[in-house]
Amino acid sequence: MNILDDSALKVAEFLLQIKAVVLNPNDPFQWSSGWQSPIYCDNRKTLSYPKIRNFIRQEFVKTIDAHFGRPDVIAGVATGGIPQGVLVAQEMGLPFVYVRPEAKKHGMTNQIEGVLGKDQSVIVIEDLISTGGSSMKAIKALKENGSAVKGMVAIFSYGFDLARKNLREAQCPYYTLSNYDALIEKALETNYIKQEDVEVLRNWRDNPSEWTPKK
Repeated sequence: MNILDDSALKVAEFLLQIKAVVLNPNDPFQWSSGWQSPIYCDNRKTLSYPKIRNFIRQEFVKTIDAHFGRPDVIAGVATGGIPQGVLVAQEMGLPFVYVRPEAKKHGMTNQIEGVLGKDQSVIVIEDLISTGGSSMKAIKALKENGSAVKGMVAIFSYGFDLARKNLREAQCPYYTLSNYDALIEKALETNYIKQEDVEVLRNWRDNPSEWTPKK
């Protein structure tokens, strides 16, 4: 197993440890989209744990250095990507901006908050990739500003086909510090779930909009 795989498992272990990710195959959660889901993810919890927060920040920087090189600016996607992006920008000594889901209806009507010149290269920071919808809006806004979006890095992705399609259409390469498969592997290893739960979790990931729990 290579270093990146070890890192993905370590991030998954941390997320489970602090209940930033909760797996509950038998009593699913209801998402705002209406989807039923055996998993709930709240990566904002990582900010409350200095050891975990620092580890994630360092892994973001390593991933950016390894795959994209140094950008001119770090951009966080509102809202979960804002604090993570600030930490990364601080570590790299770079300017930071954040991108709203849409332009404000008052004041300066900004969608991008902060100072971002045209033609500057940008790395986008997300906390979570689900369908990729919020990421696509941010990438579109940055490109319309004239920025060169080098790519995106997120803490975690469910690995939906829809997200891959959306980000491919946005022409934005992306990497995640951890992922759904690493999470399931670590959850099994730590007895957080049982072997019979794995099929349920994978069936949901393959067809989340239609999935319903077995009675």
